[in-house]
Amino acid sequence: MRATQLPYLLLLAGLVSACSDSDDNDIVSWMAEQRNTIKPSVTAVAEPKKFDPAAYEGAEKTEPFSFSRLGGGLKSDPMQNDAGSALLLPELNRRKEALEAFPLDMMTMVGTLEKASKKVALIRVNQLLYQVDVNAYLGQNYGKVVGVTENEVTLREIVQEASGEWIERKATLELQEGKK
Repeated sequence: MRATQLPYLLLLAGLVSACSDSDDNDIVSWMAEQRNTIKPSVTAVAEPKKFDPAAYEGAEKTEPFSFSRLGGGLKSDPMQNDAGSALLLPELNRRKEALEAFPLDMMTMVGTLEKASKKVALIRVNQLLYQVDVNAYLGQNYGKVVGVTENEVTLREIVQEASGEWIERKATLELQEGKK
């Protein structure tokens, strides 16, 4: 060992010997005394309330989202109004076409074709092109195509007014040049 390390080694030995068990007896006796004098106070937990299940009484009533409630309103309104009945009943009984799932504002007319001497409009929806001719259906308001020109597609829609009456209205899709 080197002579410079010897004083540090002696100092370390002195510090370790100072931490011996000789003074622990006072601390151990004080801790035992404190444990005996201090009693923890624990409050008792209240008994849980008894759960009384209530009987379900709505089983006999119509479900709020059943087809009879949702679809029944649509079918019953035209019966109250003869003009509305004539407009809507044929629309309810036919099979829906693909473009009836989209609102008109999602559709863009991008051009026309001529097939068998009839004008056919090209409609783009969600990056797909569809060919639409007269008597085709599109839009979510029972829209039926009544005319196709080079610049626009004319539709007849059946919509319900705030008063509940079904009315016929005209809608158009105009040619959108230059849009991608």
